[in-house]
Amino acid sequence: MLIEFSHLCRKYGFIPKGIIHIGAHDLEELPAYISQGVSRTVWIEGNPDLVQKNLGKIDGKKHQLFHGLVYSEDGLDLEFKITNNSQSSSVLDFSKHEHYHPHVKFIESRVIKSITVKTLLQRNQISPGDFDFANLDIQGVEMKALMGFGEYMDNIKYIYTEVNSGEVYKGNDTIIDLDNYLSGLGFKRVETEMSPFEWGDAFYIR
Repeated sequence: MLIEFSHLCRKYGFIPKGIIHIGAHDLEELPAYISQGVSRTVWIEGNPDLVQKNLGKIDGKKHQLFHGLVYSEDGLDLEFKITNNSQSSSVLDFSKHEHYHPHVKFIESRVIKSITVKTLLQRNQISPGDFDFANLDIQGVEMKALMGFGEYMDNIKYIYTEVNSGEVYKGNDTIIDLDNYLSGLGFKRVETEMSPFEWGDAFYIR
C-alpha cells in the first residue's frame, strides 16, 4: 500500500470492522490489518498457487483466503496471465507496463472462470454486514470487481484501490473511471498517491 493503512485509520478516525481484500498476493497487508485491530478479513486471490502457498499464514476463521478470479460477471472464461514477479499478473495484456517495467514478463497463462464478489461470498455463507472496507489490487480491473459486489457494497464505507492514470494494461480502468463510478455510489476520493509509472493508490470514503 503506497498510503499507509495506519495513517488512514488515524487521519479519518476509523477501524474497519471487516475488510474484503481482492488481490491477496502474499497477504502483505496482514500485519498492518492486525496491528490496527481489524477483526475480520476475507482475502481473494486469482492465482490458485498463491492461495495454497499462503493458507497457512491465517487462522481460516477471522481471516479467510479464497481462490477467485473476480470480475463484473460470473462464469466468463478469462485468460489469467501470470508474471515472473507474480504481483503484475492480470487478465489484461501489458500496455505501458512493458515500457516502465521491462524486466516483468508473462510466463504462464491459465483460463479461469470469473466470479463476482457477491457470488463468492454468498457461496461461503459470508454476511454482507460484517464488512465496511474494501481493498482492491487486481491490475487494471478494479472497477469490474466493484461492479460485482451486489448487496455487499451496501455496507462498504471505505475503498482503497490501485488506480491507473494511463493505459498501463490494455483497456485498464482509469482513475477517472473509478471516480465517476464510485461518485454515483456516494463515494469521494480523499487520498491519492501516484508512482512515476502511471499507477498508484487511491482512498475513497462514502
